[in-house]
Amino acid sequence: MVQIPVLCDDAAPPVVSTLVDVRAADHGTFDRLVFEFDGPPPFDNEVRFVSQVVADGSGAPEPTAGDAFLRVTFYPATGHGDGLVGTFGPERRTFSLPNLIQVNAAGDYEAVLTFVVGLAQATAFRVTTLLVPSRIVIDVDRPARTVPVQVYFVDDAAQQRSRSVSRPVIPPATSRGALQRLFAGPTEDERKAGLRFVDSHAGGFAGVTIEDGVARVILTDGCACDGSTVSIANEIMPTLKQFPSVRFVKIFDPCGRTEQPVGQSDSVPISLEP
Repeated sequence: MVQIPVLCDDAAPPVVSTLVDVRAADHGTFDRLVFEFDGPPPFDNEVRFVSQVVADGSGAPEPTAGDAFLRVTFYPATGHGDGLVGTFGPERRTFSLPNLIQVNAAGDYEAVLTFVVGLAQATAFRVTTLLVPSRIVIDVDRPARTVPVQVYFVDDAAQQRSRSVSRPVIPPATSRGALQRLFAGPTEDERKAGLRFVDSHAGGFAGVTIEDGVARVILTDGCACDGSTVSIANEIMPTLKQFPSVRFVKIFDPCGRTEQPVGQSDSVPISLEP
């Protein structure tokens, strides 16, 4: 845990650095995550694996896509300026990297700045401080093997049709990996190009099973299309039907309901009907 030092009366307060950018890139054998600061690098930093993903202060769950999670804390640092305006861009970022899936802001209070990093797999990592500019760098080893799959998002630039993008996933659980990447949403560049994730109030999914050509997915947290003709079904169905073992997809709401629960057919809950 980050320890906030107690200052003597005559001691100068520490310089609080401002986070100005969060970025990531593939470096062959590892994914590199970079936090860039205006000011000196924060001197008290902690990066560790956690089993539960919660926000600082409130303790509320912090939805993050992944199968392993790093909690990253910087002190003294801030991610906002005057009027609580953010200084580093989007608070939630998705990446199309072998291991690094998502980075979410989880706290910014009293010079303690916290992030949660969602990974596809728990692997070794290394933390380095770099200067000019000030950066805290986290290198996370990539999985031994990944394969490319297609993930479908709604394309606002193409009359809300679904469009696919490539994502790396860990075999053999490729269908589950594809859905995990779907729920992480598009990258920033993909968003700028018009792609968006329509979640239909679903916060996630409780696994996926495939039997006799039928894939079954149970959504969690919520399920409603609010009268729209476009729903999460427009993304889940093509994402799963890319796999040779899947001919039909049945989507269940959090209560386990769908319109046609048995048989060789597609099915959605009535709450996803427009």
